[in-house]
Amino acid sequence: MADTGMVSVGQLVRERHMGKGVVLVGFGSYSGTVVAADAWGGVPRVMDVPPARTGSLEDLLHGALSGERALFVFPHVQLQRPPTSGRGEWFHEEHGHRAIGVVYRPGYERLGNYVPTVLAERYDAFCHLDRTRALTPLRPMAAESREEQTWPAGV
Repeated sequence: MADTGMVSVGQLVRERHMGKGVVLVGFGSYSGTVVAADAWGGVPRVMDVPPARTGSLEDLLHGALSGERALFVFPHVQLQRPPTSGRGEWFHEEHGHRAIGVVYRPGYERLGNYVPTVLAERYDAFCHLDRTRALTPLRPMAAESREEQTWPAGV
């Protein structure tokens, strides 16, 4: 993202709240359903999430965990690459990571929904849920600013 001049929410949070106990937790799933919109300001709806692209982080975790859930916590110290043991070194290598958020476009799954990510450097922790089910908010809350808007319709 930085190479193309884009900024992630995680980067904004780290820059504005560094030293205040900020922990970035990423989420990923192999397949399932989510609630998202086709575009900013669009109407949210339940969307199918197809199986992850071969070689992506979600695909690697799906294969390694045989469909189980997992939480990975990465230390806050300078990470050193582990020896090539065949176990987990891909946490320290760049792989595609499926980006699903307020906006998701399943039709672009093979083209543009994956961002290059080194998992152990991007997040402090990562939660893998092999298959997800779309959630419905208990009650939508109005956002006080555009930055706080997390629901696509901007209620």
